[in-house]
Amino acid sequence: MLLGSFIDSASIPIPIDVLMALWAWNDKRHFYLYALLAAFGSTLGGLIPFYLGKAGGELFLLKRVNRARFDALRKQFEKQEFLAVMIPSLLPPPTTWKLFVFGAGVFEMRTLNFMLAVFIGRCIRFGVETALVVKYGPQIVTVVGDLAKRHLVLTLLALLLIFGGLGWWIWRKLRTKRLDDASEAL
Repeated sequence: MLLGSFIDSASIPIPIDVLMALWAWNDKRHFYLYALLAAFGSTLGGLIPFYLGKAGGELFLLKRVNRARFDALRKQFEKQEFLAVMIPSLLPPPTTWKLFVFGAGVFEMRTLNFMLAVFIGRCIRFGVETALVVKYGPQIVTVVGDLAKRHLVLTLLALLLIFGGLGWWIWRKLRTKRLDDASEAL
């Protein structure tokens, strides 16, 4: 699982979701290990396109978009860089995940933040997939994938609402804690 997800994320697309579904179905007691191994392998494999983006991605993009558009993309990415990597990490194929990973390298996202965003996104994705497989069988992977593709806008909107709400809740908790700490200091 670790090697397969590494290869899938680094270069050669393989049907990692199908393989993971079959392995989780055949070893239901350890389904969570398959999800964690796939998330870790995907995180490590994602470092290859990430570092390619860091190494020469800016020149590559500037050949395809003008400087003003490039700067606008950088500015937008920097506002939401964690979510810009985590949300595509959650989505199943045919999401162009490697483009977001490459962009994270181009726009110089910190490596640790990048790895954390990918790992969290992939843990959620693979964890949900393996849990569904254990509950409903391996055919659920194709059923859910087809539904997500057919209703892509609705799926993206639901994910945006869920993670937007979660982000807002975390921001409020952190803000309240900082305000409480500041008032105690006075």
